[in-house]
Amino acid sequence: MFHKKVITVPSLILLVSTSAFAAMNYQAAKPPNDSQEVSALLSDAKTEAIQLRDDADQLKAFTHSSLRWQTHASKVEEIKEHVNNSGKLLTSLERAEESASAWQRQAIDRIRPLLEELASSVESTIDHLNQKPALLQTGPYADYAAANYDLASNLAGLISDYVEYGKSKAKSEELGTKLEVTSEPRE
Repeated sequence: MFHKKVITVPSLILLVSTSAFAAMNYQAAKPPNDSQEVSALLSDAKTEAIQLRDDADQLKAFTHSSLRWQTHASKVEEIKEHVNNSGKLLTSLERAEESASAWQRQAIDRIRPLLEELASSVESTIDHLNQKPALLQTGPYADYAAANYDLASNLAGLISDYVEYGKSKAKSEELGTKLEVTSEPRE
């Protein structure tokens, strides 16, 4: 025997309002979309960090040559400019952090200490170069140049990884939308 279920108007209103409430809760629980501004700034920071790494690599190679101190000074100045530009990009990232998604905020938080350490190392390199321009192939200067390269490589790698993560995440979400994949578990 079949019993017909009759949906009354009050039941329908309750069903619709419950569904609407559940949809609002799902929307509230859904992580915020990635900020396009933050993604663009991270991409710019990646470019700057790669240039910084390449210049730091050249300076490190200079310590194995007999180049004049002026050549070193010129390269250190380029490195300093990259660090300053990276610092400006970090400031812009921090200003945009409010609109950033969780992974973008994490990237910003992880960039700062590495960039600060690199800036300190570059400052030490400059100080040594100014005080002892004749001692560029040995001792602390060569160590500073190597440290600058290591830190710049780590920074470039970190930012590059976050940028690639963002691109992969966006591609995955695009494919998920195209395929109409839901993230809700099946019942």
